[in-house]
Amino acid sequence: MKKITSLLLTTLLLHFFSYAQHFTHADTLRGSITPERAWWDVLRYDIEVKPDYNTKTIIGKNRVNFRTYESGNKIMQIDLQEPLIIDSVTFQNKKMHFKKIDRNVWYIYVEGIPKSHYLKSTKHHELTLESHTIIIPEPYINIYYHGKPAEAIRPPWDGGWIWKKDTLGRPWMSVACQGLGASVWYPCKDHQSDEPDLGASLTVTVPDTLVAVGNGRLQSKTSENGLSTYIWEVKNPINNYNIIPYIGKYVNWTDTLHGEKGNLDLSYWVLDYNLQKAKEQFKQVKPMLRCFEHWFGPYPFYEDGYKLVDAPHLGMEHQGAIAYGNSYRNGYFFANKEMIDLSETGWGFKWDFIIVHESGHEWFGNNISTKDIADMWVHESFTNYSETLYTEWLFGKEAGNDYNYGIRKKIVNKYPVIASYGVNMESETTDKYYKGSNMIHTIRHIIDDDEKFRQILRGLNKTYYHQTVTSAQIENYISRNAGIDFSKVFDQYLRTTQIPQLEYYYSTNNKKIFYRWDSCVHGFNMPLMLRDKNKKLVLYPTKTWKSYALKTGEEEIFNPQWIDRNYYIRIKEVQPNN
Repeated sequence: MKKITSLLLTTLLLHFFSYAQHFTHADTLRGSITPERAWWDVLRYDIEVKPDYNTKTIIGKNRVNFRTYESGNKIMQIDLQEPLIIDSVTFQNKKMHFKKIDRNVWYIYVEGIPKSHYLKSTKHHELTLESHTIIIPEPYINIYYHGKPAEAIRPPWDGGWIWKKDTLGRPWMSVACQGLGASVWYPCKDHQSDEPDLGASLTVTVPDTLVAVGNGRLQSKTSENGLSTYIWEVKNPINNYNIIPYIGKYVNWTDTLHGEKGNLDLSYWVLDYNLQKAKEQFKQVKPMLRCFEHWFGPYPFYEDGYKLVDAPHLGMEHQGAIAYGNSYRNGYFFANKEMIDLSETGWGFKWDFIIVHESGHEWFGNNISTKDIADMWVHESFTNYSETLYTEWLFGKEAGNDYNYGIRKKIVNKYPVIASYGVNMESETTDKYYKGSNMIHTIRHIIDDDEKFRQILRGLNKTYYHQTVTSAQIENYISRNAGIDFSKVFDQYLRTTQIPQLEYYYSTNNKKIFYRWDSCVHGFNMPLMLRDKNKKLVLYPTKTWKSYALKTGEEEIFNPQWIDRNYYIRIKEVQPNN
């Protein structure tokens, strides 16, 4: 075990005690891989739901296909949040005993897991959709449930089912559940580390005056007795919280992007009275996707297509069915109904925030997902940085630098970016967005090679394609492929609230600059790559004073204003006797 320095130990203890008092047994059940979760792996969800707008209730079923790591009689943890109720569970056509052991957790007593299903199944069943038949390994359980799901009061920031009306007074329904969890509306293994490897289907039954939209591609629509049933399917792995129904008076049009992997189907579902302004605003999708394919690699879900859907809330990165509620205007639709530029530079008014940000999540968040939501910086920091890259794509590098520097003022530094593991907790501030983005911008300038930086971003999406990861995997990949050890940089920005401070002073007699790091973790050694036109100066500060003799013509390279703009640090000129 490595020796822990007193500074790091103090930081870790402060971090622990600031959060520990919040944790309960329910947090551990929700956020950790319990023994009742560890023995099985989700392969596929096939969810059926029938909402009742007037009573705000739902009736549903989820068929959960899984593979097993152990055979015999097992206890399976299934998450379903109050006040929803499990009615019955069947396994191999037999009813299974179950009971509620916590307000949001149920135990299912699964009897007789066959040895043939240990690790790899030898039996299969067929799931027939209108367009094709899917061969899925057994075993599977059917979970039937009903109730009045928790209602989202301020979606998407608090989760639950959304029961609203559009401007013409017609029902408009959906769900937002990131963080709170998909178990707020359907029974599942509600842990981010276990995605259904073989995708999911969503069957929604609604009055035939309405349209139901789901993730991926529409497989069928049938109508009977005043009701219509829509079946949607994604073929790729998908986060639990991304599986979402949208129900309203939708109309649809389609387009095609000629992308890196061929033709990518684009589909747009909007309320009927929004059709014309949506067609104009959504012209931004193609240049945005071209930018992101350039920087991040091919769109990760060609099989399922790309889709934007009118939502009764601001927006969310639902895979293959991105929620859009930004009022069809550029900027960010703020709570008081005005459009704002989060960077306060003007560049954020040049594009539609929800189109850009939520689409960026298709690469970071949906393609690459973190196992524990404590590491949600991987989702949000890279996606926030996609806004900088898109601004740069449209208006040049300095515009991108402006935007990234502008969002820095929103950094709080109250808690570390990485929260506590195993308790379903993410950072309590927005630093996983703005601080993380500025950290990535800092790393980009340290690498000092945009093509190498681009290949790292693309390599992340290729190496961890459709996978769940830890922060350590992402950190190590970046260091390894940059050829620079960024471990202390990640520790500084992700695990402490300190902003590293560069202290310096000039010696005019011998034209030397003296410099060092302060307010930083032990061993912090972040280099500075400084440029002025065609000249470059590389400094390697540590916590010990160093000096550099400025050569002729280098006087302007050490520019505190330039350093401050491109590195997320503080800069302080001190007196020589300090």
